[in-house]
Amino acid sequence: MLRALTNARRLARPWKALRARSCASHGPAGPPEIQVRALAGADHGIAEILMNRPSACNALGNVLVNQLLEALAQLREDQQVRVLLFRSGVKGVFCAGADLKEREQMSEAEVGIFVQRLRGLMNEIAFPAPTIAAMDGFALGGGLELALACDLRVAASSAVMGLIETTRGLLPGAGGTQRLPRCIGVALAKELIFTGRRLNGAQAQALGLVNHTVSQNEDGNAAYHRARELAQEILPQAPIAVRLGKVAIDRGMEVDIASGMAIEGICYAQNIPTQDRLEGMAAFREKRPPRFVGK
Repeated sequence: MLRALTNARRLARPWKALRARSCASHGPAGPPEIQVRALAGADHGIAEILMNRPSACNALGNVLVNQLLEALAQLREDQQVRVLLFRSGVKGVFCAGADLKEREQMSEAEVGIFVQRLRGLMNEIAFPAPTIAAMDGFALGGGLELALACDLRVAASSAVMGLIETTRGLLPGAGGTQRLPRCIGVALAKELIFTGRRLNGAQAQALGLVNHTVSQNEDGNAAYHRARELAQEILPQAPIAVRLGKVAIDRGMEVDIASGMAIEGICYAQNIPTQDRLEGMAAFREKRPPRFVGK
């Protein structure tokens, strides 16, 4: 918790230039499987991770997982990233889950190591700044687990999602059995995992699995546009307060209410000496929009 609190305060450093780029580690053949982009202008502060592995519907293979981990490590050092979006460059797909074809070639020991790395990836998505998954297509198995690791989820109404591992003789192994019940409740999570049921965007929103559902557009990126609008709502808010609020919620959900209140108190105390808190009070007094700088 102390590390998270410290990270939430480290916003004063200038943001390194993050031009649209590809992750450094390439696969053995073909282009990089993700791209990282920093938005500019009014969207400055929003960063995007775009998954682009069309040959395998963005399935989570070794190369894609490596590149996601590398990108997250780099972005974690850019403390002025205020919102991080996960999206797909493959039309009709968010992420098809773990690469089972690749897994078939692994020994049992190798499978165990790979699943551990998948869990590690999902934990790394627990990023200091808010994260949003833009689900414009299929999000199955590990693909839904990736979205569940994000703070917020936006889905196209035509998106299809589910923890379908039991239909493959498996069970969710990258956090699904833990994050889904925390998201929608124990009984519903058990039903979805036991049956391997698939949901569309509207059904997912009705259960509280996604925050927003939108009708898909011709370009197949309606959820991305709604996710970007949501990010734009977060951008003007005090970044330290937002990050500390995230810490308080995430850590508080892991403990009893009394301990959660103590965590909130620690986070609140961390925020009191910030320049942004003083700016917020001054803006309220002077009846003007606040100008938060992350200090």
